[in-house]
Amino acid sequence: MQRLYLDTSVFGGYFEPEFEVWTKRLFERILTEELIVVVSDVVLFELRGAPKHVLELFDSLPKQQIEHVGDSQEAFNLANMYVAGKVVGRTSLQDCRHIALATLHHVDALVSWNFKHIANLARIRGYNAVNYREGHTFVEIRTPIELMHHGR
Repeated sequence: MQRLYLDTSVFGGYFEPEFEVWTKRLFERILTEELIVVVSDVVLFELRGAPKHVLELFDSLPKQQIEHVGDSQEAFNLANMYVAGKVVGRTSLQDCRHIALATLHHVDALVSWNFKHIANLARIRGYNAVNYREGHTFVEIRTPIELMHHGR
């Protein structure tokens, strides 16, 4: 079963007209127990500030489909390496923490609607260049659209 790290933008995307069709299809796959949702302390922290309906969406997910990964000093250090490598600026450190946690926990993909700092080809190449240099595996970063089966 695929393990997908969902960043906070995916939960919000469920309610955004531009992203809702694809996000809802992804959540259908979660509800039919095709996928494991990996969430981190960073995601849980960000969800605390989300609107009530976004929190209710998260709470509605089957608990057996959720894998929680804790934050670590190693993840914080790797996130800082992305910033030091100028993949993104310091103001995007929180986004880098998502990337680092997904990398260190060997998820099948990090899923995001954040095109500016995460789901962006130049950024993905930058994150993976740092990962390669530091001896980590590459991290797959995809949007929900890219995870759909043909015909779905």
